[in-house]
Amino acid sequence: MIPPFKQRRTNQDMSFNEEDARGVKQPHNDPLVIMLTNEGFNTKRTLVDNGSSTDIIYLPVFQQLKLDPERLRPFDSPLVSFNGDRVYPKGIMTLKVIVGTYSRQLTRQLDFLVVDCPSYNVIIGRLTLNRWKAATSTYCLKVKFSTEDCVGEMKGDQVLARECYQAVLAAKKNHTWTIEEEKGDKVEALEAVELVEGEAAR
Repeated sequence: MIPPFKQRRTNQDMSFNEEDARGVKQPHNDPLVIMLTNEGFNTKRTLVDNGSSTDIIYLPVFQQLKLDPERLRPFDSPLVSFNGDRVYPKGIMTLKVIVGTYSRQLTRQLDFLVVDCPSYNVIIGRLTLNRWKAATSTYCLKVKFSTEDCVGEMKGDQVLARECYQAVLAAKKNHTWTIEEEKGDKVEALEAVELVEGEAAR
């Protein structure tokens, strides 16, 4: 049995143990893929990525949600892969996101980069996780977060995560991206994510 992991969050304790891992097929090396509500629509294939410095929504999802392009704000820095490929975001947009289930949920406004590149539908990065006062367990495939009254949680979809991984292997694609910033020689790390053609918002 793994020892419980505890972290103090605004007078609330968050811990993970074997009960949280119930239903997860072990051993595994699956990413944490959840569902959240984005602008009122349930959005599957949402990757929780502690290594990402920003939140991303991919263009097919943006189009399926029928979001108004006029809401996009300019974002000039490209995303750069290790092999030198560059992708310029279509812009940045603030969206209403709900994570968790009633009555243990959070509703927040998040800034997403809109990117025209096949991958997960949405990526939630560490900045948002910190703002949510969240803790993740890749072993349990679960994320827990503080609400005003209690601790909420979201369970990862292991089957969907494995489907994404198998699609990555079939496509033989594995890209790692960074944000290219014009601040001397500094380059900010964005994410390490295996890109996969996914069904938007499903």
